[in-house]
Amino acid sequence: MVVVGGRVPMNQSFFPDSGKSRRAINLGGASSTTSHDTILEGVKARREERLNAVKRSESAVKIQAWYRGRAQSRQVREQLRAQFDTGCSGNLLQWTRCLVVSWSGGPDDEQRLARWSTLVGSNNNLVTPFSGTDREAWNVLLRQVSLLLLKSVALAPQNSESLSHLTLLTSLLDSKGFEAALPRVGSSLSADFCQYLLHRGFYSHIFSALTRIPIEAKTTPTIPLLITLGTQPLQILSPTSPHYQFALTQFVTNILTIPLLPNRLPATTLTFLASNLPFDPLSSLDLPALVSSMTANETSTAEQQLNSHLARVNLLANLLIFASARLPKASAQTLNMYLKLLTLLMDSLPIGCLEAAKAADAQGSWTTADSSDSDSDGPGPSRPAARKAGPSHPVLDTKTYTRLNTLHAPTHINTLLTRTERHVQTRVPLFNFMNSLWIVWPSKRDRVMSTVLNVGGGSGGSRLIKEVWREHIRRSRLGKEEDPKVAVEMFTDPSMTDAWPAFLFLTDIYTHTLLTMGDDEFFSSSFGSSHHSGSTSTHVNPLTLDELTSFSRQLLNVAFPLYWHEDQANVKDGIVPGMKGVTWENVRDKVTACLQAIHARDSRRPFTPPDHWLITSQIDLGSFVSAVLAEERNLNDDPTGGSRMDLDDPMELLRSSRFPRAGFGSSRRVLSKREMAFISPRLGILNNIPFAIPFNTRVEIFQQFIANDAHNRGLDDFFGRAKHKATIRRNNVAKDGFDQLGRLGAGLKDRVAITFIDEWGNEEAGIDGGGVFKEFVTSLTKEVFDTNRGLWSATARQELYPASHSYAKEPHQLEWYRFIGRVLGKALYEGILIDWLGKQSYLDDLQSLDPELYQGLVFLKHYDGKVEDLSLNFTVTREEFGVTKSIDLIANGSNTPVTQENRIRYIFLVAHYHLNTQIKKQSEALFEGVSDMIDPKWLRMFNQKELQILIGGVEEPVDIDDLQQNCIYGGVYDPDHVVIRRFWKVAKSLDQKQRSQLLRFVTSCSRPPLLGFKELNPRFSIRDAGLDDSRLPTSSTCVNLLKLPQYSSEAGLRQKLIQAITSNAGFDLS
Repeated sequence: MVVVGGRVPMNQSFFPDSGKSRRAINLGGASSTTSHDTILEGVKARREERLNAVKRSESAVKIQAWYRGRAQSRQVREQLRAQFDTGCSGNLLQWTRCLVVSWSGGPDDEQRLARWSTLVGSNNNLVTPFSGTDREAWNVLLRQVSLLLLKSVALAPQNSESLSHLTLLTSLLDSKGFEAALPRVGSSLSADFCQYLLHRGFYSHIFSALTRIPIEAKTTPTIPLLITLGTQPLQILSPTSPHYQFALTQFVTNILTIPLLPNRLPATTLTFLASNLPFDPLSSLDLPALVSSMTANETSTAEQQLNSHLARVNLLANLLIFASARLPKASAQTLNMYLKLLTLLMDSLPIGCLEAAKAADAQGSWTTADSSDSDSDGPGPSRPAARKAGPSHPVLDTKTYTRLNTLHAPTHINTLLTRTERHVQTRVPLFNFMNSLWIVWPSKRDRVMSTVLNVGGGSGGSRLIKEVWREHIRRSRLGKEEDPKVAVEMFTDPSMTDAWPAFLFLTDIYTHTLLTMGDDEFFSSSFGSSHHSGSTSTHVNPLTLDELTSFSRQLLNVAFPLYWHEDQANVKDGIVPGMKGVTWENVRDKVTACLQAIHARDSRRPFTPPDHWLITSQIDLGSFVSAVLAEERNLNDDPTGGSRMDLDDPMELLRSSRFPRAGFGSSRRVLSKREMAFISPRLGILNNIPFAIPFNTRVEIFQQFIANDAHNRGLDDFFGRAKHKATIRRNNVAKDGFDQLGRLGAGLKDRVAITFIDEWGNEEAGIDGGGVFKEFVTSLTKEVFDTNRGLWSATARQELYPASHSYAKEPHQLEWYRFIGRVLGKALYEGILIDWLGKQSYLDDLQSLDPELYQGLVFLKHYDGKVEDLSLNFTVTREEFGVTKSIDLIANGSNTPVTQENRIRYIFLVAHYHLNTQIKKQSEALFEGVSDMIDPKWLRMFNQKELQILIGGVEEPVDIDDLQQNCIYGGVYDPDHVVIRRFWKVAKSLDQKQRSQLLRFVTSCSRPPLLGFKELNPRFSIRDAGLDDSRLPTSSTCVNLLKLPQYSSEAGLRQKLIQAITSNAGFDLS
């Protein structure tokens, strides 16, 4: 420090630490303190500032070093390029090193690479350096430059330089050539080069090269070399090595997924590839993992999902074109691999994606022609599995779509059936393949089934059904467990993985078989197969009646637990073990369809033991009925609703199912059978497999449903006033009924008072307490079902069905069908029995409808000659009012010949047209009318024969003893009165016709109640009508009352009673 003039400068200090910050002193008298946390934060901030300064300094040093390195690298590369450009000068190793080290991928480098490949590829320069001391360095450099060659080809496969690049690459991977040039080490060197390239995108580069060449440029000279190069790793690597497995996987996922691969190759190259494809080793791969690696996940973009979808579709198409030709000579191992890989690929695709692949193929499944009703009864197709659809499906080119058609082509299916019959261990993979094909391509399902049934002229199909039953199903545990809870646990057991494909295959194929199997053929099994098990005749049922009894019980024991299962959400979405995409709901649909078809035959001509179809041992019927009634009330009483609905939400289904109090009507939404099963296990059983519950129990449930509904609507008051009135002329019942009541619609359910006008124009006496209306219904149905009215036609067996002529389809006539439907529904609702025969839809109905046509179709089904010689096509001819018209059964049917492969389809479509299509509008109108009165889900509790019993009564003798036990007496009468004893003695002496007349005289119905006279409401009653022996007995049908005078003798009682019941007079008698 320098002191000037004895003074210290003000900006300097005597103290050495004066530069440090001083403690601030407040002279104002107030103290100031800094918190401990503030001090620590300050210290921390200063520390971070120092660290950041150090990092900035270090980063600056690194950047400077990197920049200097880059600059130096550019300088070195430029020097090496200059050195390379001067030429090889005899030092191939250094020249190659210059190329590799200086490579940056620019156009100039590509030219240098071309120069190198031209020089090295000639004069054996490739292998010469391996003989010197620098062979290790040459080996390393050659690997690196081979990758550069491959990448160059991938970017510009049509350049002239690519030809020399590929020539050099194929030489590197030519193990035989390398071994010849370098004995003892050549093949291993080639394998090393191969492994190096494999793990650096070898096959993805070949994929890029091939796809960059336009399809029309198949003469490009690099294409044969690319294909040769692609097959070389599979020839030089050991099949047991992991490198081979990797190469094979990459070959499949890159080369065999190239779109239109066969169309990109010249003929000689195509032949070379087809003969060198390693299909046998594919069986050693983890095929599920392979397909999974090609499948996009949920987080993938839409473009990635689309590309993944296309890759799997292209692999499927290329496998079909290359592998199907080898099937006739394929080993069991190869056949198993082929079926498994095709199945995995189809399972990975969205359901129905091949339907949308090409709009031109949209004819649909022929078992559902002209019908969208998912609740149709009887045999029919099951729905596809509930596999969730992915993104929008791409529209495929025509050639790829044509190749995919090989999947369901008869030649392909027949080959698979023939080969798997020889190699029985491949049968389960075949069943898996069939099930997956029917899911991914539903419209081809029935055609494939027809092909299966037609194999070997039909004998092969019969043999296959027998084989599946006897070798797979009969021995299986499926359907053997009666306890539903235990059964559900067994269903999901992994040990059942191989059991489900065969079970579902047989279920589907046998359901399809029944579509065109007449009853004579169905029941012929008891005389054919049951006694001659080796028979392969196509004229008998493939399964004996005893086998069908066992099979149907197994089906029932599978279906019932799936309906009864409390977790219906799992049934809807749960997946069957080993069958990706097949849900339990789909299994239930398939099994239900087959059950219904077999039960329909049994109901027409019983062959199963008593109680065979019942599951009463597994449930308590009393609690079942109570629960059903409660669930039905919940459906009816739920007050909420909405226009938007989630079909996966049971409560949404409940809300959408409500119906207005005024009547069922068409305005409310009708729940399907599947929805009912989802909402309620019990209603699901009653709507899908009702025969599992005793008929009488179902009738009781039905009657209680009606009673509850009548109570809710105020219709159960016996003395309630009629809401509607009608005056009906006796000689014009139908017209007057239609004119006065036809406009009521669903209002016909309300109480209706009928007044009859006799033939002389006088109003008939009597108060309608319901009996007069019953008389009206009975008279009306007799008149409207008269075939002379033009609404109905009759078969040779006098069975009625809606008239098929065009006049019957006019709007006015359809209103008549609706009115008749309402009358039938009203009769069901009020328990009125009428004479009416319901329509059934089986091939055997055609025998009654048109015997000649039926015999012709049976002849065609079993025709052993060449079907094409019959000159049939997919049309039907009908004549109406002298005009003949041809109608196509399918699109372009007049130009589609009937062949050996499609004749089953033709037979079904012809029968379907005559039994259903031509009367579709009439039948729908009739059912609409019935539905106005009766909830459709109530009707689904009964099959056609049972509905006929409900409408027309049971065809049983009138049991006078039962009537006597359930009779009520009035006036002076009691059970011991002398006149009553005479009456019952006379009644028991009447023949059945007279007994029916007596019943009709008192109740207006000639048949006894379904469950006996205890169900007659009001009860059958007798009261005295005075002492006049000359007076005839009278009746009040409204209360089922017989007014019987006190006859003095049995003979007099008999004579007057018979006179009264046979007079057929109206209500003037009372």
